[in-house]
Amino acid sequence: MSEPDDAEAGWQRLDPRVLAVFPLRQAGALIPVVGVLLITGRGQGGWHLVAALAPVLVVLAMAVSKWATVRYRVGGERVELRSGLIHREQRSLRRDRVRTVDLRANPAHRLFRLTVVEIGTGSSTTKEGRLSLDAVTVAEGERLRRDLLDRSPIRVATSPAAGPPGTSPPSASPLGASPPGAGPADPATPLPDHTTPPEPATRRVGSGVEVARLRPSWLRFAPLTASGLVAVAAIAGTVFRVASDAGVDVTSSATLHAAGDEFSAVPLWVAVVALVAAVLVLAGLGSLAVYLEGWWGYRLTREPDDTLRLRRGLLTTRSLSVEQSRMRGAEVAEPLLLRLVRGARCAAITTGLDAKTSNRGALLPPAPRAEAHRVAAAALLLDDPAAGTAAVLVRHPPAALRRRLTRALLPSVALVAVVWALPELGWLWPAALLLLPLAALLAADRYRNLGHALLPDYLVISQGSLVRRRVALQRRGIIGWRLRQSPSQRWAGVATLDAVTAAGAGRYSVVDLPVATAVELVDLVNPGLLPTR
Repeated sequence: MSEPDDAEAGWQRLDPRVLAVFPLRQAGALIPVVGVLLITGRGQGGWHLVAALAPVLVVLAMAVSKWATVRYRVGGERVELRSGLIHREQRSLRRDRVRTVDLRANPAHRLFRLTVVEIGTGSSTTKEGRLSLDAVTVAEGERLRRDLLDRSPIRVATSPAAGPPGTSPPSASPLGASPPGAGPADPATPLPDHTTPPEPATRRVGSGVEVARLRPSWLRFAPLTASGLVAVAAIAGTVFRVASDAGVDVTSSATLHAAGDEFSAVPLWVAVVALVAAVLVLAGLGSLAVYLEGWWGYRLTREPDDTLRLRRGLLTTRSLSVEQSRMRGAEVAEPLLLRLVRGARCAAITTGLDAKTSNRGALLPPAPRAEAHRVAAAALLLDDPAAGTAAVLVRHPPAALRRRLTRALLPSVALVAVVWALPELGWLWPAALLLLPLAALLAADRYRNLGHALLPDYLVISQGSLVRRRVALQRRGIIGWRLRQSPSQRWAGVATLDAVTAAGAGRYSVVDLPVATAVELVDLVNPGLLPTR
């Protein structure tokens, strides 16, 4: 019996336009090589042209080989991929294990209306747990995403506090439970600020319901992100590299003396202010460029298959799908600079996401704090942010404040003593004294942001100062606990309770909690887990 051909077996090739996309993607590395071969090969007759043409032919041959050998098939039970010309390889994933189907397209792909489809099982970020189809048409990518993420409809109770089907919601706990809509008990529990206009209600867009989209006013948060410093470092590295290629050693003593002579023509304070201003401007422009490239066209929608779909990107477009059944919570993070202007980030706590490709589960670019809490609530199917990340917090005991003051002030006092004991460091004396009030303020802010709340469906944890994090962790997603005490915690009568989950960071800590309260908390979330004594 003759073996069935590829069409009958359901095998498909990549789109033929990959023959053009692959060389374009390699052009950045290919052009310098060809240029060097043309320049260095002068005087050797026509051989330098042949040598320069060889890399181009190799890249074209690789493109042809890729199109001719890579084939894929989506069957009823498995997704299969064949590749390789000399070293043949065939890999497959079970369809019921597929958890992520993400689409990505760089400028070369977008030019030919193609996309890269990343299929993952969620159990591994290695090659064995992922299949990549580079490249297929956008329509084919969308079809694969819909088909492979097709699941039985997930029943969602009408009440946002309802548990999984067939279970009754756990009773409210006295450990921080509060009625929906209650305001914060203290400034450490920031609810959506009323200075920001309320976002419009979710609306249907195409086949999905829109949860959030990019607003031009959010661009004001871009200069307050750390990406600007990365941009400045990249620019400085580029300048050093270009100068080195031009034969200029910017680190040589002659160059440094010349630069010093130029700066000596102006007062020192003017040179310092100009340098700081230049760095700040470059950092701001770099942050804005990174923000626009990463989040341009941002839109978060809830699809008919009950997945959250995030689309973003200016040059390289990205599409990320998060299954609701794999959501275990949400996190609202407020870095210090964003806190000053009431900004925050929002991320999903979910299983099966590659931290690199998903930007650590980010659901929202830097945006107003109110919007971050609203998106977190929408991602968790909650009607009110106060039932999730914006819940009322229970303050931790004064021992937690004493521990933070001690840990912040002791190193500062030691440094001040060293400066006082060494006369040659006398010029650092004013700066050393300034550390003491700054350390005290940092400790007070860390305590102010410390707290937790136990809600019918979620355990809410808050901590941090330089980056304040508010986590709403699904109670039924907690798979274990760990209670630990350092010597100083035993002396203070407090402990750290780690809630272990299979999603996100894997462990979320309630810090400096009274031991009795920690035991009660575990018993309320998992009754009968602890022994009676």
